[in-house]
Amino acid sequence: MGKNVVVLDYGSGNLRSAQRAVERTGANVTVTSDYRAAMDADGLLVPGVGAFEACMRGLKGVRGDWIIDRRLSGGRPVLGICVGMQILFEKGVEHGVETPGCDEWPGTVEPLDAPVVPHMGWNTVDAPEGSRMFAGLDADTRFYFVHSYGVRHWDMEIHSARIDPPMVTWATHGQPFVAAVENGPLWATQFHPEKSGDAGAALLTNWVNTL
Repeated sequence: MGKNVVVLDYGSGNLRSAQRAVERTGANVTVTSDYRAAMDADGLLVPGVGAFEACMRGLKGVRGDWIIDRRLSGGRPVLGICVGMQILFEKGVEHGVETPGCDEWPGTVEPLDAPVVPHMGWNTVDAPEGSRMFAGLDADTRFYFVHSYGVRHWDMEIHSARIDPPMVTWATHGQPFVAAVENGPLWATQFHPEKSGDAGAALLTNWVNTL
């Protein structure tokens, strides 16, 4: 039996391409905003494109912020993609306007500091040793990015020997920014695995294999 994955439909993101990409891993995928289905699934994928503020408004409209928090409280896997990753942070700042995020991680989503914005196209990432997300992928593997905002500073410190610190993957466009995070049941990527060909398929398979 394949794992059951819900792609959360809150009015944002490439829902069908995300669905097809995860289906190729052998998982059973449903696109829905249904609260119970999202809570019961083996894995929840939270997509997102566009503005941080609009995504947060849509997410709250389907109680998505609550679903994410409740799933994580029970150790149930969540994967955020693109703006679906950004909204997991404390806040986003766009055009001088600050919007609260889900606050699963401290940090601010802010404009990229780069000569050319948006950052659009293929780029390598610097994944930490022992990463399960990037297992089996070479260091020069490229992923597909489309974004003008990112998290440029990682602020979370762990002061307990009993808690594994988050594994943070970086990429560089002008300046370094957070490209992916693995934090227990919560994984997230700034790039689009569903648009990243074989590399993205391998990453999604790694995620489904943890469910």
